[in-house]
Amino acid sequence: MNQPVKSSRRHGLLRSSFVVSLMTMISRVLGLARDVAFAIFIGAGGAADPFFIAFKIPNFLRRLFAEGAFSQAFVPVLSEYREQRSFEQVRHLIDRVSGVLGSTLIAVTVVAVVAAPAVTALFAPGYLGDPEKFALTTDLVRITFPYLFLISMTGFSGAVLNSYGRFAPPAFAPVLLNVVLIGAAFVANRWFEVPVYALAWGVLLAGIVQWLFQMPFLARLRLTPRPKWDPKDEGVVRVLTLIVPALFGVSVSQINLLLGTVIASFLPTGSVSWLYYSDRLSELPLGVFAVAIGTVILPSLSRNRAAGSSEAFSQTLNWALRLILLIGLPAAVALFVLGPSILMTLFQYRETTPFDIRMSALSLAAIATGLTAFMLIKVLAPGFYARQDMKTPVRIGITAMVANMVLSVILVVPLHHYLTLGHVGLALATSLAAWLNAGLLYRALRRDGVLQLTPGWGRYLLQLGGACLLMAATLWWINPALTEWQQWLWWQRVGRLLGIIAAGGGVYLLVLGLGGVRPRQLRSPV
Repeated sequence: MNQPVKSSRRHGLLRSSFVVSLMTMISRVLGLARDVAFAIFIGAGGAADPFFIAFKIPNFLRRLFAEGAFSQAFVPVLSEYREQRSFEQVRHLIDRVSGVLGSTLIAVTVVAVVAAPAVTALFAPGYLGDPEKFALTTDLVRITFPYLFLISMTGFSGAVLNSYGRFAPPAFAPVLLNVVLIGAAFVANRWFEVPVYALAWGVLLAGIVQWLFQMPFLARLRLTPRPKWDPKDEGVVRVLTLIVPALFGVSVSQINLLLGTVIASFLPTGSVSWLYYSDRLSELPLGVFAVAIGTVILPSLSRNRAAGSSEAFSQTLNWALRLILLIGLPAAVALFVLGPSILMTLFQYRETTPFDIRMSALSLAAIATGLTAFMLIKVLAPGFYARQDMKTPVRIGITAMVANMVLSVILVVPLHHYLTLGHVGLALATSLAAWLNAGLLYRALRRDGVLQLTPGWGRYLLQLGGACLLMAATLWWINPALTEWQQWLWWQRVGRLLGIIAAGGGVYLLVLGLGGVRPRQLRSPV
């Protein structure tokens, strides 16, 4: 009798993952186009580093409030309200959480804008010795910081929609950010003497557009927030209790990246930009697949937990891990082998020099070694948050963060006076810390008994490993030397790169098929 329902849920989970991945793919492709525009108009020069820092600060906090700790704390509580309480009580929770969250964010934003020099000194202390760069960064922080409030409220709206199975609108919203910033780069930059100001104002406008975009979808559910300040409300207290430790647990990788930015401010000009461009490439598979899968499984895991279905909980985690490794391992290998060619194809124009590409390629190789770990964290962490266990990820996150700090100091060393690998050391430290984080999360889930590995994992890992090795050999063999890439026009680069990627992907899928991997093995279990 339950078979049709179970089948519907299985296909629904897979379909939701596909929808989120598709929307995110569009966003990430436009994000690459946005970064190409950045490379054309600001490159990696003196004005680029201040903008990337000013853009990264609210983005870092956004991932804490919107995508990270807040979402992981709010969605399980909201899911429980949906399962066990009335619709009016759900509205009551949404109104009061939005009121407390929004008021807090407004207060943080006002303080940060007024104290922008202190914010700059905190996140880029290396600029204190360069008054011009420090002043520019401070100006940009004042413009971009209100984006935190706007995008966090967008994230709140998205969390509500995700809980009701409306995954497409929140996943599409970042597309609007990239469209606005591309417009700012190609159009609005003419209105400013310093082009980065156009980009900063574009960030602010994009936040407004994304927030307003969510409103009609909430209205259809009759869940448009009516903010009310009530920090003593039962539901608000539960969310706040969960969110404080989650600030460290779910976003430790972002804290590590931000720590790298702080250290990079002491390194030669261009270091922040080199890290930015290499990090952006790793964000494509991370955002398209890992974030999408993590977003989809959290409500499902929360429902499994509320229903007391431990078997379905474990099977959902198994499915997510299999899918992450299927995508994450070849993506990491491809970025490691093709990194310089991809960077040159996308970013080596006008203001961005071949030297900038070489420096970015070095840090991209280091980031690629940790890409799979970053992706695993996105699906392992929901295994704790769905059970409202915030303490374990916090302990693990602090351990990983301390390891990252120590490794950053150890690995930021110069080779010789022509080439400084300081920024590469930062990227490598972050990757190693991510593996430590993922490993400890996995061990804790196994120890708690909530993750039981299904049969066939050993064979599956051998199949993936063999396919990745043959794909890497193929990519290395057919990829031309970087000097050849430099001589081609942009359309020649794009055509050749797409052909190489298609060939590598074809080899990977062919070897998997010959090794016995079948699509039915990847169907979601519940």
